[in-house]
Amino acid sequence: VQLQASGGGLVQAGGSLRLSCAASGTIFKINGMGWYRQAPGKQRELVASISSSGSTDYSESVKGRFTISRDNAKNTVDLQMNSLKPEDTADYYCTANIRRYWSTGGVDYWGKGTQVTVSS
Repeated sequence: VQLQASGGGLVQAGGSLRLSCAASGTIFKINGMGWYRQAPGKQRELVASISSSGSTDYSESVKGRFTISRDNAKNTVDLQMNSLKPEDTADYYCTANIRRYWSTGGVDYWGKGTQVTVSS
């Protein structure tokens, strides 16, 4: 199983970016999916998560600005980021809890980070 993230880049404060992440490989079912970020010198933190049924959760710092969504048919999860601030600058990582076979439990997989830089 691989998670491939894309969509990072450089944007001015107040701008928008959309991150996408696609899971590939042998997949029976994807449970929760989410996005984390890690800024230089800081711990990795949860940004947003979405359950298999579509329930979402956001960190307080991004509520009202970021929207997480998923396409279960395509095994993808997106993060729409609006009203970006310099403090949103970080490497963003997608994650998914995946069952590869009907007989196995879920395992957490991580994609490689995609860099988001917000200039003031």
